[in-house]
Amino acid sequence: TAFTCVFRCFPCDPSCGSASWAGPELTPRSAAPMVKMTRSKTFQAYLPSCHRTYSCIHCRAHLANHDELISKSFQGSQGRAYLFNSVVNVGCGPAEERVLLTGLHAVADIYCENCKTTLGWKYEHAFESSQKYKEGKYIIELAHMIKDNGWD
Repeated sequence: TAFTCVFRCFPCDPSCGSASWAGPELTPRSAAPMVKMTRSKTFQAYLPSCHRTYSCIHCRAHLANHDELISKSFQGSQGRAYLFNSVVNVGCGPAEERVLLTGLHAVADIYCENCKTTLGWKYEHAFESSQKYKEGKYIIELAHMIKDNGWD
């Protein structure tokens, strides 16, 4: 079956001899990128393997593309943290007001959708005009992520 071919020779190649191969152009969801399937875990999103990425240290779910990194100069509750423009495979809790090192902010804790580990927070609102650039951005603590794909 096509499912067996995916597990046996993913990414499956039409030249592999399997009569059940169906390339992405033959699938009904051709607009979506092909997702690598695994037996142990299924993440909601996979970032392209040709880019440097950051992943959850606990379950290896992809979290962010290096191109989305804004700053490495942030402090989380457990040490250093990075500020990202966008993230994947992350859920968001309810927003609450917190006094952080740079003033009062409305933030929502973010967690890995796969293993439910709290990773950092999302800036929902900054009360000081100098901090407005953080709104809608994400903090992920280094203690919860690792570098993947192409870091030499």
